[in-house]
Amino acid sequence: MFNWVKTAVLMAAIVALFGMLGAALGGQSGMLLALAFAGVMNFGAYWFSDRMVLRMYNAREVDAQTAPEFYTMVEALAKNAAMPMPRVYIIDEEAPNAFATGRNPENAAVAATTGLLRLLSARETRGVMAHELAHVLHRDILISTISATMAGAISAIANFALIFGGRDAEGRPANPVVSIAVMILAPLAASLIQMAISRAREFEADRGGAEISGDPEALASALQKIDHYARGMAFPAAERHPETAQMMIMNPLSGRGVAGLFSTHPATEDRIDRLRQFALQWRRQG
Repeated sequence: MFNWVKTAVLMAAIVALFGMLGAALGGQSGMLLALAFAGVMNFGAYWFSDRMVLRMYNAREVDAQTAPEFYTMVEALAKNAAMPMPRVYIIDEEAPNAFATGRNPENAAVAATTGLLRLLSARETRGVMAHELAHVLHRDILISTISATMAGAISAIANFALIFGGRDAEGRPANPVVSIAVMILAPLAASLIQMAISRAREFEADRGGAEISGDPEALASALQKIDHYARGMAFPAAERHPETAQMMIMNPLSGRGVAGLFSTHPATEDRIDRLRQFALQWRRQG
């Protein structure tokens, strides 16, 4: 229920932001046009944001015939969690990472990179995918997917304003409002994501994933390996769409420039420590 409230607040904030920007750039007609665009974006984000994100990463859907080990692993975890089977995707990318997307458990998808599937053992991969299914069960995916597409739309509006706002003889933006909009919109998009998505959700998904897989140590080992291997490794698709970084199991951004604003993950060391503490508690109780 709380995620539905956060989603509604985020959508309302986007509409208000677009309306104010439209009014600043084009008066009443500009405001009406921006509000109409915001309405279309809200509709599209709710119904199609998962497809948009998967398309950004050129993810390809797989099944029991095309990726039998990976698919059956996800299928078994979904049964453990007593949840509908999500669509399963693979991203042809060396950087190891994974994410879940969709508007609810009945319309969810999980994706992993080929780099992750090569790097991790089957046990560690199982831990990672259990983490992603925990996001689906906790209904984190709606707010995270919508916030990603909305933040991308805000950045697109900033670029649109910069292109069509006009420039003077010296190449500077002719409309000072455009200059201000371009300077503030990307950080504002990042702020909206950070307000909408708590870092605590990663800790909750780690714990939920450990319960689904029954193996907290496997996820801890996977996080340690991903963090060590991926540090400094470029993830071009994520760098092009930094607003989607919060969906990943590990922050894929280099941290330079605007990309660094979209970091919403807790420290990997803290996540590993909590998982190992949980493993100890589990063993004592067992």
